[in-house]
Amino acid sequence: MKALTLIIALVLSVTFSNAQETKNGKSITVIIENIKNNNGTIMLSLHNETTFMKGRGIQTVESKIVDGKVKVTFNNVEAGTYAIMALHDENENKRMDFQDTGMPKESYGVSNNAMSFGPPTYSKAKFKVSTEDLEMDIML
Repeated sequence: MKALTLIIALVLSVTFSNAQETKNGKSITVIIENIKNNNGTIMLSLHNETTFMKGRGIQTVESKIVDGKVKVTFNNVEAGTYAIMALHDENENKRMDFQDTGMPKESYGVSNNAMSFGPPTYSKAKFKVSTEDLEMDIML
């Protein structure tokens, strides 16, 4: 009986602590509507200045493509400055593929649609999360 009571107490404490975690941060919903085909997946990653273009982000989300569109949400994002990177991983190998010339083979985009000749920069892609949930469009 003591074991059952302990298990119930643990389950309730985990449930309530998870419920509280979800309410701490804001959500960022990203919509991409110009995907050239439904092959593969769209991979999105939320970055701060330290992680941008240097590896895995703070949060990552992957979505199947339906009719050339995806809509994904990053949840529980604390206030701060971030950037989002998106990749159309057509062959589902979990990485960006490049041509021999160094140009990307797969479509990609970043927040603020800050595309230029050369790699994207954090300074152009960054945005602030503060008191409101955000919704943004990213073009590939």
